Amino acid sequence: MIRGWYTGASGMRAQQWRLDAVANNLANVDVDGYKRDVAAFKAFPELLIRRQDDDGVYKHPFGSADAAPVVGKMGTGVELNELYTSFEQGALKETQSDFDIALDGKGFLSVATPWGERYTRNGSFQLGKEGYLETKEGYPVLGENGPLRVKANNFKIDKDGRVWINAAYADDPGLMISRENNIWEETALLDTLRLVDFELDRYLEKQGSSLYRESDTSGPARVMEAGSRPAVIQGFVEGSNVDPVVEMVQMIEVNRAYEANQKIIQTEDAALGTLVNQVARLQ
Repeated sequence: MIRGWYTGASGMRAQQWRLDAVANNLANVDVDGYKRDVAAFKAFPELLIRRQDDDGVYKHPFGSADAAPVVGKMGTGVELNELYTSFEQGALKETQSDFDIALDGKGFLSVATPWGERYTRNGSFQLGKEGYLETKEGYPVLGENGPLRVKANNFKIDKDGRVWINAAYADDPGLMISRENNIWEETALLDTLRLVDFELDRYLEKQGSSLYRESDTSGPARVMEAGSRPAVIQGFVEGSNVDPVVEMVQMIEVNRAYEANQKIIQTEDAALGTLVNQVARLQ
């Protein structure tokens, strides 16, 4: 009976972890670039239940062994195995703002922060006071050569992540002038967005503000080469990949599973009370 308490309690604790993940997903359903959390669980080792007082004990060269027939299995509880992030593609939303960028495919934008380089799927950017392309928190967006300094209505980003500016208004005369891009009569290639991926991106650690940092399990950031990079779409942002209907159904499942484990503990407690207060007293 005591084992039943621990089994029910472990189930309640597991549902608490799951409820926290679902609640966090619902709270961030409207956050651009948010990726939902998923709680995965594993069961404790199961015990084989054998029939007692059965003539089945035999001996062999290494000693005795229990040959009583197995009549079933008994679970011993469950625990949280991992809480990981699902990086499924979110829906693209048009904003018509030149400062907004969406990635269509696997990969991450790089951002410079006081704690080092961080990574994000939230492409809702703005023009900073010093002319750099920044996140809403003021962290510069990185190109392959450093932070991107642009001007309003004077830069375009193609699907390959190359940042073009109007050559007539370029401050740096050393910029590459090209006529391949037909956005303006003459364009200057400012830089290319620094896009990275990871060997195991599901193990990236969330830092807040839609930023991620690498972990020992995810592996280091790898700069994506041409041909493997996601398509960059200017004037769009990627919405969260949270489905509110699915999360609400999961929340109902969590509440019912929590109540079921709670009833198990109550039943075990009542049975133990009967054993102690009635059976033991009669003997």
